[in-house]
Amino acid sequence: MVMNLGVEGNHMKFVSRLTMAAAIALAVPAGLAAPAMAQALSPNVGKPLQEASSLAKSGNLSAAMARVNAARSAADTGVERRKVAEMAAYVYTRGGKWSAAARELEAIGAPATQLAPLYYRSGDFAKAIALGKKAGGVQGQTIVAQSYFRQGRFSDAANVYEDLIRRYGAREGWLQNLANVQYKSGDKKAYLATTERLIRVDPSPARWRALLIDLKKETMPREAKLTLYQLMRETKNITTPEDYQEFSKLAIVGNQPGLSKVALEEGVKSGVLSTSDSMTARLLEASTKRASAARADFAKLPKTADGYMQGGSALMGVGNYAKAAVYFSNAIKAGTPDIDQAHMLLGISQLRSGKLSEARKAFGAVAEDSPYSSVAALWSLYASTRSA
Repeated sequence: MVMNLGVEGNHMKFVSRLTMAAAIALAVPAGLAAPAMAQALSPNVGKPLQEASSLAKSGNLSAAMARVNAARSAADTGVERRKVAEMAAYVYTRGGKWSAAARELEAIGAPATQLAPLYYRSGDFAKAIALGKKAGGVQGQTIVAQSYFRQGRFSDAANVYEDLIRRYGAREGWLQNLANVQYKSGDKKAYLATTERLIRVDPSPARWRALLIDLKKETMPREAKLTLYQLMRETKNITTPEDYQEFSKLAIVGNQPGLSKVALEEGVKSGVLSTSDSMTARLLEASTKRASAARADFAKLPKTADGYMQGGSALMGVGNYAKAAVYFSNAIKAGTPDIDQAHMLLGISQLRSGKLSEARKAFGAVAEDSPYSSVAALWSLYASTRSA
């Protein structure tokens, strides 16, 4: 399934940090290893190269290169010239001079697998692409994809990542980079499909937070914002005093004072909140009083669409999700005007009751142009990861 994350203008806003914050990770070595010295080298070549290696390791790169040049002047055989070039490349990489290192190795016919990473690091992406294609395999294709990305050729990069995933499996890093380039290229449908696959590979709180943090900033009705905070709670992303307090306020206004009370108590237990904080203390007191009143008034609720909505919210607030689902179903049957809200709350209640397929159907019934659609899509995705 591909998530529908709401109206056109909001499709891409809140999920951008999922991949944008994760820099392209490249499987390129930080530098070359010091070449081993062959016994066949003459003293005038072997000794300065050994000295160059020691000097480079200690960080004295100018002195190291001077010893490399001394060895170069004395080199007479093909083997000696190769060892000089390898040592020169090693010294250059120690100093971050990737182009110079690549030229040294290219001059002695080094393979594409060795040259492509160096040209990528030097910023010569055209050459990195050509050599990456020649090298092939996972490393070669990765260099090609990331060189395309650095050139701004996002669609080309996406094609290479898709091929890597098709041939070698859905690795998290590739999915993350694929989502990144799809986002940059504006391919919304593909981006959202990849985001779903990424969540399935890594449904961790951190991954969910990347999806939720920007959506929290979007303008939406407070009832929709409450369902977002409920998903943040489900994915263990209520982590700050401000989040707990906002969640509490929304739950009180949304006729779920019991949920407000539970959330505040969780915050206190985790150490994020303190009852010595005046705002927390006031919210906890209000939640307790209103939850008690809601229990007393529950039996008086009318058997109408509005009464069922109020009753379902009250039941959710005290954690009676199975019965809450019945109430929201009745509200839908009774023709509640808050139909999308009812489907959202029905889905949450069913999910919390363990009825995952029914929950996804309820989330799927939320209209695409509804202010609840973005949150409903994420709840549906969360339900799918729970059933996986």
